[in-house]
Amino acid sequence: MTPCSHGRTALNPDWMQNKLTRGRRLKRLGGALVSIAIGGLAVFALTHALRNIRYEEVFAIIRDTDVHVIVLSLILVTASYGSITLYDWLALHTMGRKDVPYRIAALASFTSYPIAHGLGAVALISPVIRYRIYSGNGLSAFGVANICFLTGLTFWLGNMTALGFSLLYEPAAISVIDHLSPMSNRVLALILLGGVGGFVVWSWLNPRHLGKSRWLVRLPSGPLVLLQIVVGLLDLTTAAVAMYVLIPEGLDLGLFRLLAVFVAATLLGFVSHAPAGLGVFDATILMGLGGESREPLLAALLMFRFLYHFIPLVIAVTLFGGVEAWRSLRAKKAVEQQWISDGRIELQPDHAGDDQCQADETNRIGRLAVEDHADENAADRTDPGPHRVRRAER
Repeated sequence: MTPCSHGRTALNPDWMQNKLTRGRRLKRLGGALVSIAIGGLAVFALTHALRNIRYEEVFAIIRDTDVHVIVLSLILVTASYGSITLYDWLALHTMGRKDVPYRIAALASFTSYPIAHGLGAVALISPVIRYRIYSGNGLSAFGVANICFLTGLTFWLGNMTALGFSLLYEPAAISVIDHLSPMSNRVLALILLGGVGGFVVWSWLNPRHLGKSRWLVRLPSGPLVLLQIVVGLLDLTTAAVAMYVLIPEGLDLGLFRLLAVFVAATLLGFVSHAPAGLGVFDATILMGLGGESREPLLAALLMFRFLYHFIPLVIAVTLFGGVEAWRSLRAKKAVEQQWISDGRIELQPDHAGDDQCQADETNRIGRLAVEDHADENAADRTDPGPHRVRRAER
């Protein structure tokens, strides 16, 4: 192949499109392989962690848990999901869509997060749910994609910050998981915090954008980035503490250690694309926090799963289904009213035509009557007989 033909090939749009498509396929294949590998390792680790577990003791611990502890954990779970509703609100403010009410942003966040994570298809389900909610407020599909990107940014900023601070305080917390020394984990923490700090400075200096022309994505400014970090930390911390209060006191686990393992379990569960990180999250928690006796930890994990994943999923599905049913009913009523209105509009010309016909008929009858009277009068004028008779009689 000559250099000129090679240049023509490189400039060929079909060739470039095929190359981009091939790159996307390889990327998806690589992501799928990573997810399968993480899932396989998680199943193996979970099987090993659950070996020799006395399940009667696990259920006994759950039954003996104080109801006040469960209520406290549920309050913390509510606080965590309350902070999640701010994810979309911050994204809308970054996009300049302050006209969208907070209740709409809260509805989109609360319904999309439990449903998408519960089904394990965040990239597919979350945009669909958000679009169904935001389309009534004039957001396009690209606007919804922008929101998903910005909420993901809040999630990762909060996770990296929480993991960095917790590893600085407890560098050995995830050594069982990443097989790194405490010093290496502390260096990793500094790298994570340095990356977050660099992004804050970078975003604070000038307005930042990604993409070009109409596919432009506006990034948050410095103050909004700080607010994103605070919201992400609030979400993760309240969720981790919700599990922390469920763990029996006998295990004597530090909060920063639990926070580090909790964040690592959350990230691994997210990357695995398993429904609610099922298997991956649990194996990471049991490996990172479990000791000789894992029954109390497993009991706390099951209660946390029920409070944090199952209950919000049921509420989110019910709420989203109710909103969709209400919108369908409202749309049906609008169609019926429009149909009735269109029917009335069609009836008016018909009646008007009937009235016009009646008027024309009346005029014609009137004209005929006038013409008849005119003919009779003309006949009277031309007939002299009766007139002469009358005069004679007079």
